[in-house]
Amino acid sequence: MITVIYFWQISKSNVPWALLHMGLDRLPLRRNKNIGFWKLLGTGKGETFTPKDANSQRWGLLVTILESDLASFNNSKLVKRWDNKSSKRYQVVLKNIAVQGKWSGKSPFLPELFETPWNRKVVAITRARIKWHKNPIFWRSVPPVTVSLKEANGLISAIGIGEAPIGLQGTFSIWESPAAIRTFAYQGAAHKAAIAATAREKWYAEELFARFAVIDESGSL
Repeated sequence: MITVIYFWQISKSNVPWALLHMGLDRLPLRRNKNIGFWKLLGTGKGETFTPKDANSQRWGLLVTILESDLASFNNSKLVKRWDNKSSKRYQVVLKNIAVQGKWSGKSPFLPELFETPWNRKVVAITRARIKWHKNPIFWRSVPPVTVSLKEANGLISAIGIGEAPIGLQGTFSIWESPAAIRTFAYQGAAHKAAIAATAREKWYAEELFARFAVIDESGSL
């Protein structure tokens, strides 16, 4: 199974349509037997992870699917509808390198066996379900980490992603190499402080961190 992520940029006039289809598109995704796991996503600037951070003009979809079925899915009514409503689409095809944690109680990403170590472009996805009573302290702790993320060496791009305005938060980031992610994660003071705060405050009910090799991408984020 490969992981495919889409981000669509839409006009303000199409925001009501997008909000409606965040609900309506669940049924065809659930019925598609070729899809192993899926998540419809809202996006944000990835700075505060509060509702004011949201970007109502960019929406996303993550699916795991057999590589042989990708062309068919790209031509599906669901994808075509979003394409027709959008001004641009970014699509990235990924294979998992490593993953820790679960997403909605599932383990959707299975690490691939690469013949040689992957040293090219990678994507990192973080996702967490935050305990409701921990949201205020989480929001206070996030800004130093997001500032350091945006300034990290080797970062190409980063945005916030979420399944709901509050409590289900994450990041999608593109990096030049796995080494760049490791440097940010284990040497950055702000990130190490956030890891320590996570252990101390226990603000996550569920969390996931995954790294992926970028196999193919089209469009711009």
